[in-house]
Amino acid sequence: MPTPNLNALQFLQSRRSRPAKTLGTPVPDRAALQPLLTAAARTPDHGKLEPWRFIVIEAPAMARLADVVQQRGEALGLAPEQIAKGRTQFDQGQLAVVVVEVQKPSEKIPPIEQSYSAGAVCLSLLNAALASGWGANWLSGWPSHDRGFMVDALGLAEHESIAGIIHIGTETSAPPERPRPNVQEITTWLSD
Repeated sequence: MPTPNLNALQFLQSRRSRPAKTLGTPVPDRAALQPLLTAAARTPDHGKLEPWRFIVIEAPAMARLADVVQQRGEALGLAPEQIAKGRTQFDQGQLAVVVVEVQKPSEKIPPIEQSYSAGAVCLSLLNAALASGWGANWLSGWPSHDRGFMVDALGLAEHESIAGIIHIGTETSAPPERPRPNVQEITTWLSD
């Protein structure tokens, strides 16, 4: 019989993201963020390619990124409401980690597996932050998918993209619980 880690299992079964708009200060400093990034980097990575990296956005950089979102939204002809929604996470943010997907050439590891690994890093970072007592939220939104934002705001290369933006801070209010999937309805068992 395996030896269970019941505390870890309980955490995973009850974990809950905290809306970015409810995250305030204090936020983890660089020393407190390091173990979270270390935990996130211990993610499934077929072929040991490390097809991801981190960009930490500290509070002073948030206003600049919000302005880039504004400029990109206007250049794309987006509606003012859509632009405002896109910049909100930067207007309100105090600390965030961009998980950058870095596609690497490989004969063995297809691009989709590298994308999955980058997504796993996002979830691992989110869970590491929550397990450490911080509030955290994984966001994306149209700026995360806009090549101009990726280049202008973050200096990403052509083979890089944003897998997710993980906001981390002190929770100021707890959201209500939401309905969860019925596991019995979404599970198929194959016995032969």
